[in-house]
Amino acid sequence: MPESESAPWEYTLYIPNDLRAVTVCRRTLRLILTMHGLIRLVDTAELLAAELVSNSVRHTKGPAALRVRWSAGVLRIGAWDADPEPPEPPGELAQLTGAETGRGLALVRACADLWGWQPLTRDGSRGKYVWCDLVAA
Repeated sequence: MPESESAPWEYTLYIPNDLRAVTVCRRTLRLILTMHGLIRLVDTAELLAAELVSNSVRHTKGPAALRVRWSAGVLRIGAWDADPEPPEPPGELAQLTGAETGRGLALVRACADLWGWQPLTRDGSRGKYVWCDLVAA
């Protein structure tokens, strides 16, 4: 039986620098949201998580993590990686339809209610945390 949507929760999945981790994250996120009764957010959340995690493992050399948090009707999906450099600013999605790369953050910006990034220090290592929010309607 799903838990109440009003109770806050948070999960963190630590992943290796491996493109297969994107699929693991998508499937884990689907399970988490289903178990918490948030199935209506699954498709968009999976897409956003896949873009964020994909960027983390494609553009960095170290480990990464997917963080999923629910609080006050907002689902925050974020990816941490060991590269402290800010993400490239997203272009306009309409201008990137034919591009083979570079659509990830444009897609995040188009599908999320809010997105951003912040530098992050963890266990003495520097990195960044790129996140997006989905507001439950």
